[in-house]
Amino acid sequence: MTPPPGYGAPMSLSIRNQLPGTVTAVTPGEAMATVRVRLLGGQDLTAAITRDAADDLGLSVGTAVRALVKSTEVSVATGRVEGLSIRNRLPGTVTALTTGDAMASVRVAVEGSELTAVITKEAADDLGLSVGVPVVALVKSTEVSLATA
Repeated sequence: MTPPPGYGAPMSLSIRNQLPGTVTAVTPGEAMATVRVRLLGGQDLTAAITRDAADDLGLSVGTAVRALVKSTEVSVATGRVEGLSIRNRLPGTVTALTTGDAMASVRVAVEGSELTAVITKEAADDLGLSVGVPVVALVKSTEVSLATA
């Protein structure tokens, strides 16, 4: 049987946020596992994935991974962030802002990388976002997927 075209070829993804890093810890639970990843810029990111996925990927300390986050799953804060269950808080600076009638695309430079957040135009206006504004990119650990090379 011949595999379908593209089978086994490198995968292209529509997910804009692909952050390279190295696994520093894997904590398996009954159904889920938390995986700690050190990004190239030195920040720590936590991914909550199924235990089966962690096993299938062969994740262990030292494994090179890419943390994948859809731009619609990135929130932005301009002030100090306290009292939230969101584990991933990446400080950065707005490098680009594109607004439409309803939505805004916000590019954020974080140490060693860049993230894109898609938020409502109203939120971007309320936060006073513009190029150069310091922000914190927020991502729930359950919204982080991992890929190996």
